[in-house]
Amino acid sequence: MLTRRQFGALALSTVPLARAAKFDSVKIGNQSYSFRDMPLDAAIQAMAAMGLKECELSQGHMEPPKLDREALRKWRLTVPLDEFRGVRKKFDAAGVHLHSYSYNIKDDFTDEEIARGFEMTKALGVNWFTASATVSVTPRIDHYASREKVYVGMHNHANLKDPNEFARPEAWDKAMHGSSKYIAINLDIGHFTAANNDPVEFLLKHHDKILTLHLKDRKKNGGPNMPFGEGDTPIKEVLQVLKKNKYPIYANIEYEYKGGDTVTEVKRCLDYCRNALA
Repeated sequence: MLTRRQFGALALSTVPLARAAKFDSVKIGNQSYSFRDMPLDAAIQAMAAMGLKECELSQGHMEPPKLDREALRKWRLTVPLDEFRGVRKKFDAAGVHLHSYSYNIKDDFTDEEIARGFEMTKALGVNWFTASATVSVTPRIDHYASREKVYVGMHNHANLKDPNEFARPEAWDKAMHGSSKYIAINLDIGHFTAANNDPVEFLLKHHDKILTLHLKDRKKNGGPNMPFGEGDTPIKEVLQVLKKNKYPIYANIEYEYKGGDTVTEVKRCLDYCRNALA
């Protein structure tokens, strides 16, 4: 349940925020990682009260914490899929549209572990997931993506030293060359900026392959996460591109900077997006 302080923060702004969750076809939602310090039921409650009607579910809200690598693999392969179906019902009951899952896939994943991500995604009733992955594992992901007809948005970070990471635009070019249409892009505009790339230019060029954006603010040159509007990420300009061109791309707030109360900070991020689109 929400704390009294969190409930009070929401009560002061529920009506305007409910209107703010969508502007001129721009779908502002959130990555549930923003609420990583809260159990899923409380996170869903906060989203609904805040007017955040779109959500990408973090695997951190599904997987047991503090398992070693082998124990986590075993959990993934044996967890009843009804647990995922039950979570979808919770979102539906709260009036929050669950549109995707995040399931990070690295080179040490077995084929069974990769395939299980697609089963989990389908059990949630969605047809894509996002993945912090590598260029080298992409063909293995694509094998199951094309078979299951489930899209995968490859998520970027800011590690420019490793060419196997998604950090530069060329990484997606390499990964998507020869891949099926089911290999797509999850563009984190904060990490993209921290890697000294231009997210506005990339969005305009590759919008037809972008499933979702992660909205965060970071400084360039690998700089830190910052409160929205205090870093170098052109969040406002990105949102205006979505608005002007009516791109059907989900824009998910990912609160990751050092802040105070989670609900208060996510509300602050949402207010910033609301003002940027006004």
